[in-house]
Amino acid sequence: MQRSRIAVAGASGLIGSALVRSLTADGHQVVRLVRRDPRGDDEVRWDAEAGRVDTAGLAGCDAVVNLAGAGVGSRRWTDGYKTRIHDSRVNGTTALAKAVASLDEPPRVFVNGSAMGYYGETGDRIVDEDSPAGKGFLPELCVEWEAAAAPAQEAGVRTAFTRTGLVVGRGGGAWGKLFPLFKAGLGGRMGDGRQYWSFIALHDEVAAIRHLLETDGLSGPFNLTAPEPLTNGEITEAMGRVLHRPTLFAVPAPVLRTVLGEMAGDVLGSARVRPTRLLESGFTFAFPEIDGAIRAAA
Repeated sequence: MQRSRIAVAGASGLIGSALVRSLTADGHQVVRLVRRDPRGDDEVRWDAEAGRVDTAGLAGCDAVVNLAGAGVGSRRWTDGYKTRIHDSRVNGTTALAKAVASLDEPPRVFVNGSAMGYYGETGDRIVDEDSPAGKGFLPELCVEWEAAAAPAQEAGVRTAFTRTGLVVGRGGGAWGKLFPLFKAGLGGRMGDGRQYWSFIALHDEVAAIRHLLETDGLSGPFNLTAPEPLTNGEITEAMGRVLHRPTLFAVPAPVLRTVLGEMAGDVLGSARVRPTRLLESGFTFAFPEIDGAIRAAA
């Protein structure tokens, strides 16, 4: 990929910050979307929840990546916080897609975040990008989130969606909370441990996004998950094995439901997701197995 000007929303998050480091290391110019007043030409003002973006600041960008959104696991899902989760994704995507479509010279590609939550509860059933959306808050959110990118698609901009799994990284997300617990010897399975967790190493997450940016013809949904999802119990064993810590403290499902409320369904739910389209596009995982993903992050 020749050196490009790439706008990134959500640049301060776990995935966004790693993506920015990767792009800048290769000489690309990154424009960050920020909520405050811009401090230079490498920043653009926007407000995701209010659906506002400084369109002029996107002029000249070859690509736009939207990874912004209030953290799904950051706090208990009150009605107010669910509204914030929704608005930060749907309103932000709508604003960016409209801004992209309005440019005299639109970017050639728009990569928009999504999540494996699209599929909802899958049990032991394997799902991929051809599978239908599930039921509930997260699946319905993901459907609306992806649909919000329609203005960019209708303007002829190649648009790809990243249905991301659980990212194995220290700086945030589920694993950002798991690592300290396991390193302290307090980690253990959640519920009965039989639910599938579809994971992806942070390195592979960034590489997959760059693959979507750089490979012409790739559009639509892509599952960003390792090729073989594992159960929570298997992942718990791997954490103990790699970190050389005991994994004795299982958390019963009723306790999780009491502490987390509705969000417990996302922790205890099973998502057996495979990245069929990503593999078919020629992408190669650096850390396809959980032990390597944990070592890379630890």
